[in-house]
Amino acid sequence: MILQYDDTAVPGTLLTKQDTDGLTGLPFLRHLFLASDGVMMATIRNISGIDTSTLQNWVKRGWVANSRQRHYDLEQVAHILIINMLRSCMQLDHIAFIIRYINGDVEDPSDDIIADSRLYDDICRILDAMAERKVCAVGDVRGIVETVIADYREPIAGARERLIRALEVIVITYCAATVKTHAERLLGGMTDI
Repeated sequence: MILQYDDTAVPGTLLTKQDTDGLTGLPFLRHLFLASDGVMMATIRNISGIDTSTLQNWVKRGWVANSRQRHYDLEQVAHILIINMLRSCMQLDHIAFIIRYINGDVEDPSDDIIADSRLYDDICRILDAMAERKVCAVGDVRGIVETVIADYREPIAGARERLIRALEVIVITYCAATVKTHAERLLGGMTDI
């Protein structure tokens, strides 16, 4: 199967790369946190389109860590954007499974095999590498993932393979989401006969 990936969006947001001067991943997150070490729900809503009740539901279900004094830190925002980028093409329970597969309990960073900000950055770097190719086979995704995470150091044995598998699923799902969005735009432009 061939993936043709050319997306102008900052993954998990309503923003385009043009809106952010080409920033995605960790540089985008750092820019978002330039003036403070936490952002409020209004900022998350503005950049992602996630409404307050949806985010509260994710927190209640244990999919997102609670805010601290109504502010979300860089790791929490990265985590939220990862969920948001997948939710149009993957059931939330499956997204929660993937995130637990990588990082265990959302409230306990000690069981993480990778920081959420690094995970989000790696996802964006993989997608950028795929966009440079314009077309790649699904079988090529693993090689791109391995290249992007070449400097990753396992905190526990087997973590690298877990991360590679999860990133393959995340990236392919996001590509499916972009195709779905494109099809919905086409459908929206159709008129009755």
